[in-house]
Amino acid sequence: MYDLLILQRKDSPPNSNRVHCLENFNQHIVYNLFLSNKKTEDLSMRPTKKRTFFYYIAASLLLTGCGASSAKKQTDDTNATITAAPVLSQKEEDRCRKIAEDFYDSSLKRSGFNGGMLVAKKGQIVFEKYNGMVRLKGTDSITSSTPFHIASTTKTFTAMAVLKLAEEGKLNINDSLQKFFPGFPYEGMTVKILLNQRSGLPNYAYFLEKLKWDNKVKVTNEDVLNTLIVHKPELQYPVNRRFNYSNTNFVLLALVIEKVSGMSYADYLAETFFKPLYMTNTKVFNRADSATVTPSYMWNGVQEAFTYLDVTYGDKNIYSTVKDLLKWDQALYSNKLFKQSTLDSAFQPYSFEKPGIHNYGLGWRMYTLANDKKIIYHNGWWHGNNSTFYRVIPDSVTIIILGNKFNRNIYRVKPLIEALTPLRFSYEETE
Repeated sequence: MYDLLILQRKDSPPNSNRVHCLENFNQHIVYNLFLSNKKTEDLSMRPTKKRTFFYYIAASLLLTGCGASSAKKQTDDTNATITAAPVLSQKEEDRCRKIAEDFYDSSLKRSGFNGGMLVAKKGQIVFEKYNGMVRLKGTDSITSSTPFHIASTTKTFTAMAVLKLAEEGKLNINDSLQKFFPGFPYEGMTVKILLNQRSGLPNYAYFLEKLKWDNKVKVTNEDVLNTLIVHKPELQYPVNRRFNYSNTNFVLLALVIEKVSGMSYADYLAETFFKPLYMTNTKVFNRADSATVTPSYMWNGVQEAFTYLDVTYGDKNIYSTVKDLLKWDQALYSNKLFKQSTLDSAFQPYSFEKPGIHNYGLGWRMYTLANDKKIIYHNGWWHGNNSTFYRVIPDSVTIIILGNKFNRNIYRVKPLIEALTPLRFSYEETE
């Protein structure tokens, strides 16, 4: 919920699963030809007639199987590995792996890290490591399919869901909030102003406490909205005057998504993002999950208890894995989910009250470095859960770290970025 700052689609077309399988098959063929050429450089890459016939038969069998078992395909896709031709040289892959491994050993493992870390370049995983137990005193080891609470990294999904509805013409980000919430007491507040954190609204955790909310009663998104309407807590700053990070903004955005889509927030994200991207270990938390989700722990190993603030969503409450978040990262490069103009608006800085390289877009934090090179990211912190999700755009480097035992070192990835790329966190121009 707190963002720690350290200074087949919906209505998918028929046979879409067959296309997915065919794409995987083509990648498999390319990869095998790549290996063949690497091992026997004097052999021609041109397939013989016998080989062509084999690929034709294999493709036919594969497509038949995909058509007959599309439901099973979606279920099994979590652990499936798509074999594709490597995009990095072996030398570059080894270099990146060594850098990431050194960071993991010196910064994370040494400090009692309990979670998972993944580093990829151009979509190719160069480092992936898991450490610890799901329950600290249990016997279940953390694996690639262990979902963690990603805290405020959830905001990236909430923001992009709103922008997806805008792309589809179902809302305009310049719409007033009164359009969605009759009686909303703050004039001049728009969807866009919630997205870029310039509303001036106070954090609901603070104004509910000030109003002496009964902490035996779980707070819902509707409770937050109704409290704003009835009690009209004072704004921290005038609307659109300056950047002011507030979880209240994204609790309201989740309600906008539900009102416009006619679906629950959880269902809309599942149908629009999680299912099409095969993010099969990703979901929005609900009360029924309380006994089964991955627990979190303080730095000293004491388990964090659920509180009255644990059922609000949009600002937090997505559980995911490092591999599923890599799928989310890669989808944002492909323009298959969003128009480029939508991505450009999301990754544009909107607050300039203070000079510096740090800024906030539409649901994304960012660094704008020398020569206008951007790093897009979002951290998260809720109870003992820590998350960091960095997209180093110029070098197509992705860094994802999730943990369920509080550890500040999860956020300290600047040295890792500088070791992996030529980028530097300063104003100095680089050649």
